Amino acid sequence: MIRSAKIDLSINILSIRQDILQLPKIWSPHFNTSQYEGEWTVLSLRAPGGHQDRIIPDLMSENGYEDTPLMATCPTVRQLLDTFQCPLASVRLLNLKRGAVIKEHRDHELAFEHGEARLHIPVFTNDEVEFFVQDQRIPMQPGECWYINANLPHRVANLGPTDRIHLVVDCVVNDWLRELFARSQTTTVAPERKTGELLKMIFELRLQNTAVTNRLADELEQSLIEQA
Repeated sequence: MIRSAKIDLSINILSIRQDILQLPKIWSPHFNTSQYEGEWTVLSLRAPGGHQDRIIPDLMSENGYEDTPLMATCPTVRQLLDTFQCPLASVRLLNLKRGAVIKEHRDHELAFEHGEARLHIPVFTNDEVEFFVQDQRIPMQPGECWYINANLPHRVANLGPTDRIHLVVDCVVNDWLRELFARSQTTTVAPERKTGELLKMIFELRLQNTAVTNRLADELEQSLIEQA
């Protein structure tokens, strides 16, 4: 199982910053108030039905995901998203204010292996932002793109002097995204108490016998060895 991955994408971070700086100041508090302390706010660029007030990334919504009116004012973000050759669900800007803390939590089933990948693109950040996934710190820098397995325990603290704003994109996994992950830097971890399921997954990947599936199978086998 992939814990995190540094994704191989070309990102014009300076232009994305300009997009964000000119957005209206209509940030909403993050809906899950029990999971954080301080200020954690959201702007929706893509949401169910295109409603910018829908800040909850609801995969079960009857309304398909559409761009909100705010996306039209972010041409560089739109240009970046146009390079994604996979279905897109939620696209949000998440602002973790200085001094704020996101408590350790898990987002159920939100993982590459379960068909959805959450990508983080740091737009504004500082060296004192601490982002941990299963106690491993993820060194996210501006202009990079990172996948984090949100189904694993993760937490964030902004201990620095400035706000931290990430562009967060939820993608539906397809062959294009699998190929993108295959050429990216990944860290893996074996699922807790699910060795049988992992062995079945490795077997099914080996049956497909492609460069991508064989590499993923190799990484999963290595995670089993590390767990032993």
